[in-house]
Amino acid sequence: MKNKLIKYLSVGLVTVIVAGSCAKKLDLYPTNDLTPEKTYADAAGYKSVLAKIYGTLAITGNSGPAGNPDISGGLDEGSQVAFIRMLFNCQELPTDEAVVAWNDQTIKDFHNLRWTSADPFLKGIYARPIYNITLINEYIRESTDEKLAERGISGTEAADIKNSVAEVRFLRAYNYWVMMDLFGKSTFITEEDKVGATLPKEISRGDLFLYIEKELKAIDALLAPVKTIEYGRVDQGAAWALLARIYLNAGTYTGTTRYTDAVTYSKKVIAAPYSLYTGYPRVFMADNDKAKDEFIYAVNCDGLRTQAYGNTTFFVHAACGDEGAEYGVGGGWYGYRSTSAFTSLFADPTGATDKRAMFTTSKYGTSPAQFTINDISNFDQGPHVKKYVNIRSDGGPVSDSRKEFADVDFPAFRLAEMYLIYAEAVLRGGTGGDAATALGYINAIRTRAYGNASGNITAGQLNLQFILDERGRELYWEGHRRTDLIRYGLLTTGTYLWPWKGGVSSGTAVDAKYNIFPIPASNLVANPNLTQNTGY
Repeated sequence: MKNKLIKYLSVGLVTVIVAGSCAKKLDLYPTNDLTPEKTYADAAGYKSVLAKIYGTLAITGNSGPAGNPDISGGLDEGSQVAFIRMLFNCQELPTDEAVVAWNDQTIKDFHNLRWTSADPFLKGIYARPIYNITLINEYIRESTDEKLAERGISGTEAADIKNSVAEVRFLRAYNYWVMMDLFGKSTFITEEDKVGATLPKEISRGDLFLYIEKELKAIDALLAPVKTIEYGRVDQGAAWALLARIYLNAGTYTGTTRYTDAVTYSKKVIAAPYSLYTGYPRVFMADNDKAKDEFIYAVNCDGLRTQAYGNTTFFVHAACGDEGAEYGVGGGWYGYRSTSAFTSLFADPTGATDKRAMFTTSKYGTSPAQFTINDISNFDQGPHVKKYVNIRSDGGPVSDSRKEFADVDFPAFRLAEMYLIYAEAVLRGGTGGDAATALGYINAIRTRAYGNASGNITAGQLNLQFILDERGRELYWEGHRRTDLIRYGLLTTGTYLWPWKGGVSSGTAVDAKYNIFPIPASNLVANPNLTQNTGY
């Protein structure tokens, strides 16, 4: 069952005005002019705001519960303010996993690895996490003992609100992880910084890493134990999973590797009551909330209550054209495909053996000719990805009878990633684990993928290159690839090339500055406390 918090979104978030655009729809929301005194007047008000904070990852919305400023700045709210869609563009389009046919503004600069600080999409993804953090900071300020007492909120209701503060602190850390990963340095605000009082300060990548680490450890004992809170809300497992992820990438973030810590925290997650869901394709279908035992934290998407064109609705529509019925939607947007370099990671791209190779539709085959891209703008060229589909595994109806908005939840963290983190961290020298256990985890992933042990590997085949390739096969289009290629030194160098990398059909190396995104020029103008990343 979807998260009960979703029902509260209708109070302040899901009034949607739909209009057409060259970027395949806008999500427009009315301005909310409620003051904190009105919004947080009772426990139901807190529940509504908590739902909105969770909802910031699934839907658009452009004003806070207390009338916080519009973050869109005139941007297309579907493609340039929606969290999941923008994260996908930043993490997948610069890599071998995705190309886009559209000519919307600067969107092709992402796969070409030639963006600038004036890029409107980067303006959106820089603003969105900071906006989300602003809402979280306000919630924390309004949840003190004093505030609750003033409003006559006590007993179980007060305890529930106090417990939820740890959840929103996790979400704040998660949003800051996005900033750390994409931009390095970040605008930095906490509940101690009042909105509009002073210009926000900047925090360096190393200091931001330490802040995220400290926050996640501080809330560990405050979060609900694993699997004791309703689906779609965060518990201790989510904090451990984010720690495992940042420790795996600590060398990138801080210059000092933390592989032993990556082993430690991935083990904590693995030891908790999680299990791989049977049937890899079902993990990405409209009723994938049934995979809750694999999901450590999933962003809930509902075709009726979280209607937006920037969550998994985007994944489904953008990946198909006139074969939309096979994706469970009324029509496609003729946009995103993969590349032949990525599909070559699969020995059999038809999906007949490794079920994760979801590239075939009735219209598009898996021949080498079909996978070749001579023209990025031609949607018919290149492997079509059929990973996310708005179809239920049990054959039942989806919630939106028009099949416009998807029910597919977005897996922010799942068990398979923790298996892969454990294996890579062990291979890179992390202590506290062993190669035999790592091999067992990898083969568990592959047994699920193949349906049997035919795809299992031996100890001699388990190396770092295999782990990178396996991460691609298992986690593609989930927002990991750019980070992975950077960790392996492959995103900008000439060591690994893929079609149209750097804007060249055969691929080319690019400037190392593209390992990190620039701070948007408009933010630098608005806040002199911010500084630009090297090379921009």
